[in-house]
Amino acid sequence: MLTKFVPDQFVPSVYDINLEDLAARGFQGVITDLDNTLVEWDRPEATPALMEWFEQVKKAGLKLTIVSNNNESRVRAFSEPHGITFIHSARKPSRRAFRRACAEMDTKTTETVVVGDQLLTDILGGNRGGYYTILVKPVTDSDNIFTKVNRSVERRVLKRLKKRGYNIEAGGKTNDK
Repeated sequence: MLTKFVPDQFVPSVYDINLEDLAARGFQGVITDLDNTLVEWDRPEATPALMEWFEQVKKAGLKLTIVSNNNESRVRAFSEPHGITFIHSARKPSRRAFRRACAEMDTKTTETVVVGDQLLTDILGGNRGGYYTILVKPVTDSDNIFTKVNRSVERRVLKRLKKRGYNIEAGGKTNDK
């Protein structure tokens, strides 16, 4: 069960994801978390660098959907100005929102990548659904109250994984699922 928390890949940020490589490997869609994955949880809009990343995703021929546990007004206000499909109140790690995102992008599970900053929601949900998962460092050390609880559990999970030889934060042994 512990291996369900192990991502296929770990990178410092979304900007370090090799989008062209993903496309060359047959991936067609990217499901990404919003808060602390793309921007700080309390930042209402995309940064110029992130807007450029959205363009790079398109250039690589990949479809993009934001899947967030946050409420509709937060996710809509962020996504709509950029024409990005989104799913709010996703209840991750439930697989339902991931399946819905694939249906909306018209991609298969094996053609879709899940990107997020949390093991307990993004990575667990993506792994449970059979997706290729990429863990990124949170863009800020600050979290909302609900995420703070998850982070404390996440630290314990990371400690147990490290004891078993996984060093996720350093990017080591993550693809040995």
